[in-house]
Amino acid sequence: MGDILTGTCSWTDPALMRSGWYPTGHRSAEGRLRYYAGRFAVVEADASYYALPQERVSRMWAQRTPDGFTFDIKAFSLLTGHPTRQAVMPDGLPADPRDDGILDQVWARFARAVEPLRQSGRLGSVLFQFPPWLRPGARAEQILAQTARRTAGWPIAVEFRHPDWWRAQQADSTCSLLAEHGMSAVAVDTVQGLPSSMPPVAPVTAPRLAVVRFHGRNPSWGRGSKEDRFRYTYTENELAQWLPRLRALARQTDQVHVLFNNCCGDASARAAEQMHHLLHTDHAQT
Repeated sequence: MGDILTGTCSWTDPALMRSGWYPTGHRSAEGRLRYYAGRFAVVEADASYYALPQERVSRMWAQRTPDGFTFDIKAFSLLTGHPTRQAVMPDGLPADPRDDGILDQVWARFARAVEPLRQSGRLGSVLFQFPPWLRPGARAEQILAQTARRTAGWPIAVEFRHPDWWRAQQADSTCSLLAEHGMSAVAVDTVQGLPSSMPPVAPVTAPRLAVVRFHGRNPSWGRGSKEDRFRYTYTENELAQWLPRLRALARQTDQVHVLFNNCCGDASARAAEQMHHLLHTDHAQT
């Protein structure tokens, strides 16, 4: 049975910092991370999606967290085909994902930035969240193959945002494709019944790791502002429904990362705490 680690998809989300979850005396950059790492064993660093991470910052993260703590790092937007602001590009490079020379430089900088976490044993995965317009097909398979070549030796997790990847007629092919590249599939919990809703599946495509990201079940998923899409408070019953699936994932992998992305005050941290409690209570009763 693999370990199941719970945490949030950011420890620096503005709503979380404003919520009062961090007590007085733990609200500096260092204090927040040390406080967080004293309560959870995993966190997703999502700032690396919006701007290239820095090697010195990764080194500080490693120094400020205990052995056994794990970071999942979200891949920079340009590397997943998302629009990227020119202002965050290094050295004035154009934000052109079609230029292999530019991509070479960005990939190299990203790799150097996460290296301190890998060397310290704290790199859980690099999350490649692909855009909703990337649907199954030859072009997508080419992108995944290119990503696999660029990230050889890295622990990679892949989240698709186009529902077709996990519909019944495509799911087996998607699993085979990710397994071929040694990439872990990311399961998601979102609202159901919308055209953009992701099927509620939890596949295993790599024996090392499975990842589940809880985005909340707000009906504004796929449209509206970020606050609209991710504002949600999970009930205990909704979390408990996932326990059998999380246990099943743990029986097939070395580790399961359960990460909450429902950004509404301290809702993500409270949900992660509650899920941790449910997992340990459920384990004690079985």
